Amino acid sequence: MIETRLLHQFVVLAEELHFHRAAERLHMAQPPLSQAVRKLEEKVGARLFTRSNRHVALTEAGVAFLDTAKACLASLEQGALRARRIEAGLAGRLAITFVGTARRDLVPLALRTFRSRFPEVELVLREATTAKQIEALRGKQADIGFMRWPGIPAADIRFERIEREPVLAALPDDHPLATGAAIRLEQLAGEDFIMTPRDEGVSFHDQLIALCRHAGFEPRVTQQACEMQTVVGLVAGGIGVALVPASAGQENRKGAVFCPIITTAPDELSHMDMVLGWRADMSSSIRDSFIDVVRQVAKADTR
Repeated sequence: MIETRLLHQFVVLAEELHFHRAAERLHMAQPPLSQAVRKLEEKVGARLFTRSNRHVALTEAGVAFLDTAKACLASLEQGALRARRIEAGLAGRLAITFVGTARRDLVPLALRTFRSRFPEVELVLREATTAKQIEALRGKQADIGFMRWPGIPAADIRFERIEREPVLAALPDDHPLATGAAIRLEQLAGEDFIMTPRDEGVSFHDQLIALCRHAGFEPRVTQQACEMQTVVGLVAGGIGVALVPASAGQENRKGAVFCPIITTAPDELSHMDMVLGWRADMSSSIRDSFIDVVRQVAKADTR
């Protein structure tokens, strides 16, 4: 092991080729500098300088080692700089997961804003259900996620609601009620429903069931799909109807019509929350900076 202190002293002496001037630059006495040079030569196993009372010069080995010493010191400084920037939340890597129903404008705007402010942070994005996101956070494969309330015990995960959007009815375009106008939820009693599996999002699934029960009926679930895009695709294929967050209707899907629903249910049932989730027991300046950006974007959107 060669101490970086010895490398730095060697480089300064190689630049000055004068012990007194080098010692002054290093803010040290000349004898300790001479001892440092001898110690470095012992560690390298080669003479690095020829020296006399009036003359100091690099040997051929010294010239070769000078390039290595400068490269090592530069690399170390770059590494230290990057470490400081990571500590400050200005650089590094952030793994982000998101559900397919994450609103198409909120997430891209948050990502775009964050990248403009923190261009040195590498963003790794992956779509996943709420259940898979919880697993990813616990397994440290993700740093933060856009998800629905999980509806399962998760004391190790911190959640923060960032938006609330209404639930819509997704109907095949040949359905008698598929006019785009608001419909009473009880009008869908007796229809075949398409839903996401409960184990992929307990709270999401249970909320929609409770919403139907509030309207006086038990939904007849005949088909399940993990991803919301698939649910809407099945609706467009005429397989059944579905209750979806308003964000699912942002993209015009041929064959599907999205209608507001009329219900007396409280907002906790008739609206869907999007939340941010992250490990409560882990600190990250980069993640915290991203959370701040999302909060700002979400707040601006509600004005």
